[in-house]
Amino acid sequence: MTEPDAQTTIEDVPDEIRRSIHIDADARVVWEIIAEPGWFINEGSWAEHEITTDGDIARVVDPVHGEFSLRTVTLEPPHRAVFEWLSGQAGEIAAGDPVNTVEFTVEPDGTGVLLTVRETGFAALHDDAVVRRRRFEENSEGWVIELGLARDRAEALV
Repeated sequence: MTEPDAQTTIEDVPDEIRRSIHIDADARVVWEIIAEPGWFINEGSWAEHEITTDGDIARVVDPVHGEFSLRTVTLEPPHRAVFEWLSGQAGEIAAGDPVNTVEFTVEPDGTGVLLTVRETGFAALHDDAVVRRRRFEENSEGWVIELGLARDRAEALV
């Protein structure tokens, strides 16, 4: 289902998570999912979010986890979406905050597409190595769940 994490290690924690999953759906169907800022914020099942935007910043309110701020960096339909966020931490992105970059790519793969997520920025997230490690491990596990949700949602829409 997923490829192993990239192991580019900076100091005490890998800086990057990379996961992929095959989805039996058209790229445009998958695009409709991944282009929504914060679609991956949930409690293990698909959640509808209240989303408001101001320029490139989206305010995403999840019914369980609260309010998140995400910056849209790049949208290249239907193949690539890039966002910045506070690595799973609720709150607003302010100038100078260390952020993680989350890049989604959609590529042809046999009868469907390959959805890949690449999240980078863990090495600079926090001064405390324990906090950096915890966020890396939580997000590493979380992407397996989130990609599975994207697959299930996309395949149900086909």
